[in-house]
Amino acid sequence: MAALVGLGAMVSGCINIQAPDKPIVIQLDINIRAEVLYALAEDAANTIDENADIF
Repeated sequence: MAALVGLGAMVSGCINIQAPDKPIVIQLDINIRAEVLYALAEDAANTIDENADIF
């Protein structure tokens, strides 16, 4: 029994978790501007078509 306790103590190790020294950087290069401009251009074109008499 003592041998099993000793073996268990040898097998169970110490696990250390340490944060990195430098901050974690996540770069998300997302181009939303093109989609917004496209939607605004389409909306403007529809508005001009619907109200051609005021332009």
